[in-house]
Parts: sequence; C-alpha cells; structure tokens
Amino acid sequence: MGVASGTLTEMRELKSEVTGLRTELKRFIERANQQHVEGVLGDLKKNYSDLFTNHQVENAKTDLSAHMVKDCKMRDKCYEVFMDFLQNTSRHIKEGQVSDEIIQSYCEQMKTMQCKGPYDRCETCFSEVYRLFEKQIDLMQSLGIYAKVREAGEASLEIPDEAVVKDLLEPVANIQRFQILKSLAIQTRSFSDISQLTGLRGGNLLFHIRKLTDSGMILQRHERGDYIITDKGYKTMTAIVDLYRVL
Repeated sequence: MGVASGTLTEMRELKSEVTGLRTELKRFIERANQQHVEGVLGDLKKNYSDLFTNHQVENAKTDLSAHMVKDCKMRDKCYEVFMDFLQNTSRHIKEGQVSDEIIQSYCEQMKTMQCKGPYDRCETCFSEVYRLFEKQIDLMQSLGIYAKVREAGEASLEIPDEAVVKDLLEPVANIQRFQILKSLAIQTRSFSDISQLTGLRGGNLLFHIRKLTDSGMILQRHERGDYIITDKGYKTMTAIVDLYRVL
C-alpha cells in the first residue's frame, strides 16, 4: 500500500515537471519566433528602406496624376504641394520608430490644408492624398515602425467591420493562406518553398500570396526575393493560437 502510494506521488510529480517543461518550451519557442521576426524586420528596414520609400513615392506620383481633378487651374500647384507632403511622410519609413504624435501632426496638417481648399472638387484630390498617406502608415505598421496608440476610453468593440473582415479575417480564412502565414512565423521562405508546402502552383499560389501581402501580413524582401512575416502577421498568428487554446 505504501509502495503504491509512493509511486502515485512520484507519477504526479513527474507529470507536474513535464507540464512545467512544456510551458517553458512553449515560451522559449514564442520568444525565439518573435526574435526571428524582429531580426528579419530589422534587416529588412536596414537593407531595403530606401527601396520601400522610393516605391511609395513613385506610386504616389502615378496615382496622383491619375486621380486628381483634371480640369482645375490649381492642379499643378496642388500636385507639387501634395507630393512634397507625401515625400516628407515617406522618409519616416527609413526611421526605426515613428511616434503617434508625428502621425497625428501630419493628419492635422492635412486637415489644415483641406480647409483652405477653395473648391468643392478639392475633396476628390484630398481623398487621394489621404489614401496614399494611409498606405504609407500601413507599411510602417507592417514593418513594426509605427504602432497606433489606443485612445483612452476607446470601446473595445468599436472597430471598423469592413476593414477587420478584409484586412484581418479574410486573409487567414483559408487553409493554404493560414499554412503560409504559420510557416513564415518560423522562417523566411521562397516562392518555391511555399509552393511545395501548399501544393499550389503559379497563378493559384500568387493569388493567395497577394491576399496576404495586400493585407500587410507578409512582405517580399525584393522582387523575386524570399517572403517574410510582418509584425502584423506575427501578432495575428499568435492571437489565433491563443484564441484556439482558450476555446
């Protein structure tokens, strides 16, 4: 009887130790993955910040030319002002950290300029500038350069439904895209690596990769380069894992 009781106690202690080891291993893996993501993003910002910045500026030039009001006598002057604004904001992509105060100051600057717009049609041009500025902010968030500060008293359920579905839920609501995001949380992968992992080829695979890149969850180092998970993608992945464990 005493021997059986002792064995049971030892088994309980062993089970407790195994559980503790599993917990520590989980924490180690999470820290290692986070360090991996931070390291890759750091290298990405260091080596390709100029490329990202130039790409944003060139896109802004093309999009502004295409979407600003055509028959407006102020068009050329406004174009120069808008491009000067977007070039100033894009330079923060090169910086290691951008504060919420800086972003808000640019938003206030835009509001001030818009109030001085003499025509009703000015809204069309300003809407395009806002859209391009938001694209820059999305890139900064994806690179971990900028994290929006939550306002005091902001209700937890006051979130934009369409944006949450389009940019958060829809990109991961597919088995292949989820596999891609999960694999990139561990290491960078090439197009062929992802193809082998998912069993998808050519245009089919490119469709799913674009879903993830458009949502800001993954990035490609450069044209034909490896794919990496972004800060947004990693946080989304860990949040899903935690939610799954809770439920």
